[in-house]
Amino acid sequence: MATVNQPTSQAPVEKSSEERVVANAQEFWSRNSKKIGIALAAIVLLVGGYFAYNSFVKGPNELKASEAMFKAEEYFRMDSVKLALNGDGINQGFLKVISKYGGTQTGNRANFYAGACYLQLGDFNNAVKYLKEFSTSEVVAKMRANGLLGDAYSELGKKDEAISYYKKAGTDFPEDEVNAPEYLFRAAMLLSDAGKTQDAIALLKDIKNKYPRSVMPSAQGGQDVDKYLGKLGDTK
Repeated sequence: MATVNQPTSQAPVEKSSEERVVANAQEFWSRNSKKIGIALAAIVLLVGGYFAYNSFVKGPNELKASEAMFKAEEYFRMDSVKLALNGDGINQGFLKVISKYGGTQTGNRANFYAGACYLQLGDFNNAVKYLKEFSTSEVVAKMRANGLLGDAYSELGKKDEAISYYKKAGTDFPEDEVNAPEYLFRAAMLLSDAGKTQDAIALLKDIKNKYPRSVMPSAQGGQDVDKYLGKLGDTK
């Protein structure tokens, strides 16, 4: 009697690692292709919008702001601070530049000039307002702005704030052997006026150690640091 062979089940062929990767990728794309397409389109629009804004809005506005502020800067250099601040009826002043082009680098720079103008005009609150609106990573400009804020707060009788900004100005650019010790000296004098004698002495000694040849312009009669230390009772 013949033997009938029973059919046997054939084991599935195992896929290679490369085939599995391709299969998984195809499956992932099948499930997420719509979401990925939307995300890529959004990225393209954002990047395109950024370059379009820089090319067609920000760039032209920067140029317009620079042109608008040219005469105001000229007035500022001539010490015609009211014309620099408010304009002359034909040319715009710093305040108008800030109003129209506040988002530009030139508009930001106009805040510094406006604060400096108000300081010269004796409007110390507005000086503080505009100087605080100014921002920069450039160390010399930062030192100057902080120094002017120290001056404004000092005129307002706010000694703690003035001391703080004078100290910032004195440490923003320590390589400046003229202005850095001057701002620290102003801070020391305010500390002395506030009765904080030991703090004043410590700061004066710091000036003496870091800037041994400096004579501060605001020191009466050009007296050096040692003489002020002597006045505060430190003769070491």
